[in-house]
Amino acid sequence: MSVPDLEFSTSLLLCLIPLLCFFLKTTLTNFFSSKAGKLPRSYPLIGSYFAIKANMHRRAEWTGEIVTTLPNLTFTLRRPLGHSQVFTANPANVQHILKTNFSRYRKGELMHVTNRDFLGDGIFNIDGEKWKFQRQVSSHEFNTKSLRKFVETVAETELSERLIPILTSAAANKTVLDLQDILQRFAFDNICKVAFGYDPAYLLPSLPEAEFPVAFEDATRLISERLNSPLPLVWKIKRVFNVGSEKQLKEAVRIVREFAKEVVREKKQELREKSSIGSVDILSRFLTSGYYNEEFVTDVVISFILAGRDTTSAALIWFFWLVFCDPRVEKEILREIREKSESPVYDEVKDMTYTHASLCETMRLYPPVPLDTKVAMKHDVLPDGTAVKKGTKVIYHPYAMGRVEAVWGEDWADFRPERWLEEEAAGDGEGKWKFVARDPYTYPVFQAGPRVCLGKDMAFLQMKKVVAGVLRRFRVVPALEEGEKPVFVSYLTSKMKGGFPVRIEERVE
Repeated sequence: MSVPDLEFSTSLLLCLIPLLCFFLKTTLTNFFSSKAGKLPRSYPLIGSYFAIKANMHRRAEWTGEIVTTLPNLTFTLRRPLGHSQVFTANPANVQHILKTNFSRYRKGELMHVTNRDFLGDGIFNIDGEKWKFQRQVSSHEFNTKSLRKFVETVAETELSERLIPILTSAAANKTVLDLQDILQRFAFDNICKVAFGYDPAYLLPSLPEAEFPVAFEDATRLISERLNSPLPLVWKIKRVFNVGSEKQLKEAVRIVREFAKEVVREKKQELREKSSIGSVDILSRFLTSGYYNEEFVTDVVISFILAGRDTTSAALIWFFWLVFCDPRVEKEILREIREKSESPVYDEVKDMTYTHASLCETMRLYPPVPLDTKVAMKHDVLPDGTAVKKGTKVIYHPYAMGRVEAVWGEDWADFRPERWLEEEAAGDGEGKWKFVARDPYTYPVFQAGPRVCLGKDMAFLQMKKVVAGVLRRFRVVPALEEGEKPVFVSYLTSKMKGGFPVRIEERVE
């Protein structure tokens, strides 16, 4: 070997020794950390890629299991190429993110670009003036007068004329139904009627096959996979060449957007033909707001479908599963339903305290949106001392927050609506339940702060209407193998893997 070659080899070795030492130190540190059962192993360059990849199918459960073992309920997940994400189930951090430092934690350009193909500039994918405008216009439809009208007309009609007849037929014919599909159809019809003044008639006795709902389901799944990809470069390359999952996403989004555009065109035609419309819906407000752009209004339609279709149906399927597993709770709900049966339609569901608590308890264990992501606009330090660099994704974790023993007690895994209730003494000696709400930063199922969900009250009224209408007449019996349990999966919203097969039985008691 020549002298220059020897010098080069020696220099290369000297350069590699520190890198090798760093690699061994990191590997050993993370090995022992992993053995302690806390953070996943992380390696130079690739971070915790192997752990992330292995748990892609159960991301909410996996990260929830990690975060609830840590004293400050927060951890930083190292991703490939030096990127990281902060996961937190700490209420003080959640308040810091969603309220105290609201302007510092936003959707951000990275999130906007990732979700743009599907959600565009809809309210769930933007910040700033466009977000404020959409929220302001939408807020007019969530006052008490509108909520009463929704329950007494839209929800009542969809329940009595569509859902109940389908369940009655299934009970008579001993048919197995996919309740997840049925409730998604119900919620889809509801949100289209109340937000757009449009009836897609998706919940009919024939349970018609339709291209849009299938495409919508595919789009939410594929955009979620894109959002959580451990190597974003992969989906970006696939999009450039229009192959694989990106080709599927493009086709699904095309179908979804065509449906939404058709809804917008029909509403525009209706507004042109009528000098005044008796009932003003959200879509009409946007079209007459003076800020009209077809693509933008199409984004609004898609966002409302996502909010109205997937969230309430997700909560209800887990509610029916948990109530079936606990006859004591079912008995108490039935008692309340029968007590309220003579009340006016709106008052009946508004005052169902025990049922309301049962729904809150359901969403504590199975939140419709189990994880929500913000992006730090500046360097920051969370209240628990966690350092956050500018551009870092910070994910608050409703799924994990419902499983924190220090907050919910040793029985956190139990379905117990009473944890939301206090018993008030009545004049006749009979106790009466009083609902006790939790701090929204401890229970951020509907977000909190300036972006708190506008449709929260409407969602509860709709869910209680379904519960009262269904349980008053039927038993919902899961059609699963003995010992089998539904599997929780989450995309943009949570679902039961493979649906929720049930048998419907008429009540005889």
